[in-house]
Amino acid sequence: MEPIDSCKHVPNLLSSFVDTFVDFSVTDGLFLPPNSNSQNHQNAPHPKNDENAPGDMRTHYPSPPGRLIAIGDLHGDLAKSKEAFRLANLIDASGNWTGGSTTVVQVGDVLDRGGDEIKILYFLERLRRQAEKTGGKVITMNGNHEIMNVESDFRNVDKSGLKEFRVWAEWYRVGQVMKGLCEGLESPKDVFKGIPFSFRGIDNENGNNEALIQELRARIAALRPNGPISARFLSRNVTVLVIGDSVFVHGGLLPKHVEYGLQRINEEVRDWINGLGGERAPGYCRGPDGVLWLRKFSRGKNCDCETLEHLLATIPGSKRMIMGHTIQKIGINGVCDNQAIRIDVGMSKGCGNGLPEVLEISENSGLRILTSNPLYQDKYKASSHSERKEGFGLLFPEQGPKQVEVKA
Repeated sequence: MEPIDSCKHVPNLLSSFVDTFVDFSVTDGLFLPPNSNSQNHQNAPHPKNDENAPGDMRTHYPSPPGRLIAIGDLHGDLAKSKEAFRLANLIDASGNWTGGSTTVVQVGDVLDRGGDEIKILYFLERLRRQAEKTGGKVITMNGNHEIMNVESDFRNVDKSGLKEFRVWAEWYRVGQVMKGLCEGLESPKDVFKGIPFSFRGIDNENGNNEALIQELRARIAALRPNGPISARFLSRNVTVLVIGDSVFVHGGLLPKHVEYGLQRINEEVRDWINGLGGERAPGYCRGPDGVLWLRKFSRGKNCDCETLEHLLATIPGSKRMIMGHTIQKIGINGVCDNQAIRIDVGMSKGCGNGLPEVLEISENSGLRILTSNPLYQDKYKASSHSERKEGFGLLFPEQGPKQVEVKA
């Protein structure tokens, strides 16, 4: 088919229309509002002084004027993700932002173990754009599963997740063909270039595993460094975050990570996701002592409080570290006098199917757990937000470590 010459007058408009069409098709009807940040985040320069760094790649933020909400691992479960946001009155019945000036931090692990991974990425991006218009923020973080997928480590991928990426690839190809008809647009790049048609351990001699191979190829294409999904969504994620007196990280921090530089970590991981590094993530993202894998402060009651106290003292103004990664069967809890707060409650159906809970931090109420667990309806009073229709507020004890008493 010959290119349509008249398109040269409206290439950008056509490209925007095609992108919206693909987004709508991939997400079963979700529209992204216009991005209020006209500068492309992932190509913007990031000065060493992170206070001046643009967009979501800032590492340090002052205490927010409104509430601060922390949400744990979501793992491909859109319904539970929305329920977590509703607990804090952040979205309405249609999934649109109602949180006003609230700041939300999602601590990573959107990917794996479920079939709504792409839909959650779009959902969070839509909320980020909507929140900006009302003075709020939605800040997303990298978990170990984001990094694993960018490295094409799919050991925890659910079959429904593979299917979702195959559907994405089908619509993405349609969009690329549509753009290819326009003379005024650059020729779309082949996002599948270099991806093999066969994989070790998958027998496709009779074509009986062809669908699986196409699903794997689609996932690699989307999520590898500088892939359409990784560059668009995951490159926005921070790996370490400090808001007021709270430090956020998926796994945990050690003194060597602080010494290396928190802003440096964020910038290097972003650049790697954008294809400016090698195939493997930086070393501090991997291994049991990595910032995304560490369980030193999130597993069990016997936390190394002395090391944690020393660590927080090296980050000016910080009082606590808030982490995901390790499922807390008793729900959100704190140890070491609440210097370590663990918020992964395994809410995804593919990862425990726990009842959603979120952490709320505010000047008026301090630290509170907002939970959907009906066991606590009569046992705890919901503090200053008892009028909420969904969720009940549980006050953290002033003295710790008492993670069991928080919930039982």
